[in-house]
Amino acid sequence: MRLSQATLDRLSPATARFSYDREMQAVGIVHLGIGAFHRAHQAWYTDAAMDSGCRGWMITGVSFRSNAAAAALNPQDGLFTVAERSGDGTFHRLTGSVRNVLPSARAKTQAPGLMVSSSTRIVSLTITEKGYCRLPDGSLDQVRAVEPTSIYPVLIEGLRRRRQANLGGLTLLSCDNLAGNGAQFARLIADYCEHHDADLGRWIAAECSFPSSMVDRIVPATTSVDLMGIERDLGLRDAAAVVTEPFSQWVIEDRFAAGRPAWQKVGVELVEDVAPYEAAKLRMLNGAHSALAYLGLAHGHTFVDQAMADLAIRPVVEQLMRHEARDSLTPAPSQDLEAYADLLLARFANPAMRHRLAQIAMDGSQKIPQRWLETLAHHQRAGRRCPAILTALAAWLAHIRGDNGPVDDPMAEVLAVAWARSGVAGIVPALFGAGGAISSVWLPTEEDRQFVAARIGSL
Repeated sequence: MRLSQATLDRLSPATARFSYDREMQAVGIVHLGIGAFHRAHQAWYTDAAMDSGCRGWMITGVSFRSNAAAAALNPQDGLFTVAERSGDGTFHRLTGSVRNVLPSARAKTQAPGLMVSSSTRIVSLTITEKGYCRLPDGSLDQVRAVEPTSIYPVLIEGLRRRRQANLGGLTLLSCDNLAGNGAQFARLIADYCEHHDADLGRWIAAECSFPSSMVDRIVPATTSVDLMGIERDLGLRDAAAVVTEPFSQWVIEDRFAAGRPAWQKVGVELVEDVAPYEAAKLRMLNGAHSALAYLGLAHGHTFVDQAMADLAIRPVVEQLMRHEARDSLTPAPSQDLEAYADLLLARFANPAMRHRLAQIAMDGSQKIPQRWLETLAHHQRAGRRCPAILTALAAWLAHIRGDNGPVDDPMAEVLAVAWARSGVAGIVPALFGAGGAISSVWLPTEEDRQFVAARIGSL
């Protein structure tokens, strides 16, 4: 029997659950790109906030690329389970904050109307780095931005209708791994409006807010084996269940145009400036994660904990995290980066989290500029090199050459052409040199090029 509002009386009493009346809660958040991470993170926090007495913050999700989330959640009345796994076992919590999901086929026609509701106050996003349709220089790709799977036409139409209805602005909250994600999103929206509706763009700039945020929780893709185990524990089949670790963090700049849930009651950090937290996460956590992915795949591993246990890989990851990344950061007064590194290494080694390296390895061209290249550029300005990051970079270059199988990256064709034209000796300047295809924030020296080429040859 499947999980739903009608079958809750059959749910195992060992499963933690919310206490609020879902039917009495209005939808306050429209979330674009609802997937496993959102369910295990923002929806989980919002459920906890409503359980603490905060009201009127239910979520309607919108899918742009797939009907999978709608097919999993709608027959369950939006209900799903978050399964937290550690060496001590698994803790299950029923989460009730999602009302429903618009499938991709209905997103373009129906999602703008959701933003005109007087109860809607936040539009949040987890659309991955590539979903923002950025060009290598960070500006908006105007061609991709109007494609059917793009968020921009839907979002702009919703804001246009909201303006016409005199409802005031919304908070547009990016929860993706982009440095300064709020400021970047505001600039991209302005770029889009400059081409399509400059007057609306001025209204958005005046009435809407774009707080930056930092999100952190490891959420592997849920497998059929995971779902079968969760069904045994719940006594009900949950097609939308997510598996995650006990740790979770969310840091947000406290700049909201029309109110927010009382997230601070349930562990969310509301701050003046998210930049120090975001930089530490991108460079230490995400940077190390990407290194584990490409080095681990090169060594024949499948999961993160396997790569962490490999004595040929772990020292590289520790060097990257504890020295190269950490030494590029200016922490906030409350940040202890050495303790943070200890925590990250323990999380990566958690054997209960079957986090696939191939999942982390996807879309590397969109990720490594903020994860690695900014650290490389920082140390280059000080006359230092980063051998651990350069070693990881060599593994990524071998990966996009096809050494680990088909390449899942929005720039796959560009990267393949660069390899075909440049070979091992020229691939670094072709991608990262002046006018390169990826970024010019770090300009590799001849010594860097030779170092990376030698590492590629040793993989």
